[in-house]
Amino acid sequence: MKHDDTLKHFDEEQQEALRSIRVSRIILPVLLGIVAVGYLLWRQFDPHEFAKIDWTAHTLFWIIACVFILVVRHLAYATRLHILSEGEFGWRKCIELIFIWEFSSAVSPTAVGGSAVAFFVLAQEKLSTAKTATIVLYTIVLDSFFFIGTLPVLFLFFGSNMIRPGVQTLDDIGAWGFYFIFAYSLMAIYSSIFYYGLFVNPEQMKRLLVGATRLGFLKRYRRKAVALGNEMVLASNHLKQQDLRFHLSAFLATATAWSCRFILLNCLIIAFITALPLDFWTQFELYARLETMFVIIAFSPTPGGAGFVEILFGGFLSDYVSNPTYATLISTIWRLLSYYTYLLAGAIVIPNWIREILNERRRLRQEMAEEVAG
Repeated sequence: MKHDDTLKHFDEEQQEALRSIRVSRIILPVLLGIVAVGYLLWRQFDPHEFAKIDWTAHTLFWIIACVFILVVRHLAYATRLHILSEGEFGWRKCIELIFIWEFSSAVSPTAVGGSAVAFFVLAQEKLSTAKTATIVLYTIVLDSFFFIGTLPVLFLFFGSNMIRPGVQTLDDIGAWGFYFIFAYSLMAIYSSIFYYGLFVNPEQMKRLLVGATRLGFLKRYRRKAVALGNEMVLASNHLKQQDLRFHLSAFLATATAWSCRFILLNCLIIAFITALPLDFWTQFELYARLETMFVIIAFSPTPGGAGFVEILFGGFLSDYVSNPTYATLISTIWRLLSYYTYLLAGAIVIPNWIREILNERRRLRQEMAEEVAG
């Protein structure tokens, strides 16, 4: 079924969401990734250094560990969705929806935005509006608060050296350091807004959002502001009915998923940099650097950080991976595992998911027609 034929079965807003997850959107991030890797191969790759890599059982073990961690990460996200949906989604459905959600993130930024895609996807699964709003908005809070809470703790352990190589004090953190502080501050601001709207005063948050659209350049977002305000009220009422176990389970699943994202890269670096100590504190400091790096990547202007990540990687971890050839190899394998895997999976899962939704709609229309005829 052609994409244009599929779109006519949905209303205008749903069509926008579908366009943002169409399979053709993988073209740009793939091209950006190829260009970045090609540039790095041209500038940094040394065939003689590559030939020295000893593909031993040690290397194979840690690469297999990376694949295992990738699976655990996906299951952790699926577990969170299962918790937030209060069991309305079965495990198979949760795993499928996370593939779509991750694909949406991989091809972002989009004109519709990730939350709009999530609302659309969950709405097609016949979830109540309150639960849909809770899942999407609470996910934003959980993800943000993981970073807001853990980065200061990591800073207490490792200081400004976790921001970039060779940094001893905040006075010499450089441009990337200031960008990290900006990104962290922005994350703290918008997560606080959502927290206030969900747990403190959703009605006031709605009034503030709608009131802000009185400004000339924001008037066109008025309808979306009203919708977001209504969703916050619904989600807030739903969250107030949940017990402490619900919130702790959701945060634990969130922390597991994000931790696996960084530990995967820890394992991949161990696979090739055999001289890197395996003691807890060395690996924990590397983990802290990787979490810092992700905050910077999170505000990349390219879809899923494609191109941007590959080039950032070598300099950001130069004190752990000093050989440029190894850095290029590790960053390429990392992106193949954690990024391009989801592009490929999404290209397979999304068309089948859309087909299931359309078949379900046809079945319901047929049942209604038979009832009328009867």
